Amino acid sequence: MKKIFFIVYYILISISLYSQKTFLIKHFDSDFYAKQWAGFYLYDPVQKKEIFNYNGNKYFIPASNVKIFTLYTGLKLISDSIPSLKYVSKNDTLYICGTGDPTLLEPYFKQNKVIEFLKNRKETIALFTKNFDDTIYGPGWSWEDYKEYFSPERTSFPMYGNLVTISSPTQVYPSYFINDVLLDHKEIVRDLRKNKFHYSDNKKMEIPFITSDSLTKILLERELNKSVYLTEKFPVEKPAYLYSIPCDSLYKRMMVVSDNFLAEQILLMGSLSISDKLNSSSAIHHMLSSYLKDLPQKPRWVDGSGLSRYNNFTPKDMVYVLTKLYEEIPYKRLISLFPAGGVSGTLKNNYKGNPPYIYAKTGGMKGISNLSGYLETKSGKVLIFSFMNNNFQYPSGEIKKQMEEVLVHVRDFY
Repeated sequence: MKKIFFIVYYILISISLYSQKTFLIKHFDSDFYAKQWAGFYLYDPVQKKEIFNYNGNKYFIPASNVKIFTLYTGLKLISDSIPSLKYVSKNDTLYICGTGDPTLLEPYFKQNKVIEFLKNRKETIALFTKNFDDTIYGPGWSWEDYKEYFSPERTSFPMYGNLVTISSPTQVYPSYFINDVLLDHKEIVRDLRKNKFHYSDNKKMEIPFITSDSLTKILLERELNKSVYLTEKFPVEKPAYLYSIPCDSLYKRMMVVSDNFLAEQILLMGSLSISDKLNSSSAIHHMLSSYLKDLPQKPRWVDGSGLSRYNNFTPKDMVYVLTKLYEEIPYKRLISLFPAGGVSGTLKNNYKGNPPYIYAKTGGMKGISNLSGYLETKSGKVLIFSFMNNNFQYPSGEIKKQMEEVLVHVRDFY
């Protein structure tokens, strides 16, 4: 009798699993996906089992899903707190060097620990900027984004998020640029090759400014109210480091609101654990040759934010890194770093549930809509997924509707 019971039970389970898969197969076999590129990979990290694979080993442009890889890089290469300043005191001179920390006086964090530290030093301050060994923009970034809030220049010593924040003609942050704000009706909000900003509406605007060593020197002097000089050399003596905020505060902000500047600077900061130069490519190479050497498919990974269309990743790659995060980071801490469906950040208006059932990173550009992360099912499982859509002609809202249909099904029946 017991044997018959187990046979019946096994048959029922098999039928249930078959019907669940049949729904997913039919979904992706519909006319909706006939003229676009889609991939969906679903994985059980406890049973270490592939549940469903539709184009999971095909390459996609990931957009901001790249930030999942940047998060893992930060967790592996940066300490628990952000290194904000590298310095050596020698012969009455304090030599300082940026670490790429993006939080110094940035509009959201407004962290000023470096400023307070330097104000209290009696030595002459010498600023070294030659440790930045990269380009101000990432490979494959769109040139016309130079004026957009999401595309500040990458630097070794960023201040104010490398943005000018204009709330009104008389409210400009930093105030250094107040005379460069022009009241006119130009559609372009900043000149291409100079820091001239065009403001015509009574609304808050965040615009990247053109950086330079000389401008960094001036801005720092204004904050410190004392002179700073630029130096071509940094002492060979062992440096000390000043630390600012906990890393998780930075990672959460990057992931929840999908902040591109924070992502790029995290990648740069990670490279400091490899050499004394800030270079995003070296951090990427190090990660791919060490912590990520067993990725299912070798990706083309070129930046930290996903702004570049040169990036190519597979859904299986995304799930691989998400699984490593799941295995290495306490789950409550891990999901606190991601947007929660119906609750926060880029998922606030989608995938609603009570309690939330999706904790995932979005990735969107024109013709691209991706979502990768963790899904909590009604049966109590945590599943890991990556859903990637490229080259579609539909409104992005239609894509999200199709994605939600799949993920709700997984939540309810797995």
